Amino acid sequence: MNELENDRRAIHQQVGLSGEAPDRSISITRRTFLHRSLVLGGASAAACGLFPLMNTLDLAYAAEAGGETFKFAWISDTHLYPKELNSRFVEKTIRAIKEVQALDPPADFLIFGGDLAQLADPVELALGAELLNELKIKKVFIPGEHDWYLDLGANWNKRFGASPWFFDHKGVRFIGLDTVSKAVDFWTARKYTPAERMGHMATLDGTLGGAWAAVGDKDLKWLDSTLRSWDKAKPVVIFSHNPLYEYYPPWNFWVRDWREVNEIVKPYSNVTNIHGHCHQVLYNEVGKMRSIGMLATSWPWPYAPEGVPKLTKPMVRADPGDHFDAQGWAKLTWNKDKLDNEYMMWRGKDGFFAEAAVDSGTGDNRNQVLSPRIVDRL
Repeated sequence: MNELENDRRAIHQQVGLSGEAPDRSISITRRTFLHRSLVLGGASAAACGLFPLMNTLDLAYAAEAGGETFKFAWISDTHLYPKELNSRFVEKTIRAIKEVQALDPPADFLIFGGDLAQLADPVELALGAELLNELKIKKVFIPGEHDWYLDLGANWNKRFGASPWFFDHKGVRFIGLDTVSKAVDFWTARKYTPAERMGHMATLDGTLGGAWAAVGDKDLKWLDSTLRSWDKAKPVVIFSHNPLYEYYPPWNFWVRDWREVNEIVKPYSNVTNIHGHCHQVLYNEVGKMRSIGMLATSWPWPYAPEGVPKLTKPMVRADPGDHFDAQGWAKLTWNKDKLDNEYMMWRGKDGFFAEAAVDSGTGDNRNQVLSPRIVDRL
């Protein structure tokens, strides 16, 4: 057993203690069951392994979140280029914005979950700000690595504000984390230009950036102090670009200090992490925290070759003939004591998505061949 595997087992022993799990007052709507039955031809819930993992997740909490129902929206991973280079990504972003605008009643706020730009170009960030300005509701932002590494976040922070941050809204504490700015400096010694640095960080499996995703010591202390002032039974929603658990480190589908994050949130019974970056439908539970992975408006990533959470039911891969397929945004409704997350997936005329029989990282993996990136082999 190698050192990494030893570390993983030790971590899971700490954060996956026997009897520790999210609040089990979890429910599945009738709508979701009917949806699932349509997809699978009426098979029973038990036979299907019916989990709250389809297009709607109902996370029911024991403690009331306040007397009002409210709604908020999530858009992320737009990866905008300048219009003249890629108008399709712009069109998808506009579509998501128009759908959020059409919500009735309107959303209380929008959270943008990072990777607004593709290469952190000021033109790209300005374009994203211009498009999002069409939404007249409150907007809050967390950065993605594609927004950051051209100028180390200077333009992003000026336009959209620095992270971390928190606010309380109708009985729920919302927290926004920066999980992207903690890469170890590989560029100074190599005398890389800002554009070269950004190019390496914009690659999903780039090796020079290494395990760049993290909350970081300073922000971990901030998270701990921010939660200490909150009732442990009251609901908390944490927004992050990267998932706050170990999914697939080679693609930074994690934060390297996820163990520390989970130690901090362990005393709190109603914690939900909502994240982007992975461009796919994801659901996981680690300790008492639930994690929901969100869609991108730009493109879908394949599921990783290993580590896909067992509670995740993979979505069907994108139809190559429909460039809006397997993308979308999310509508989240707080119904007094539960968070209802609905994936607003653009999936052709039928309006739903189903699980794949075999997908990358799921089902039969024997046909997968892993090899180093070409640049590393050279």
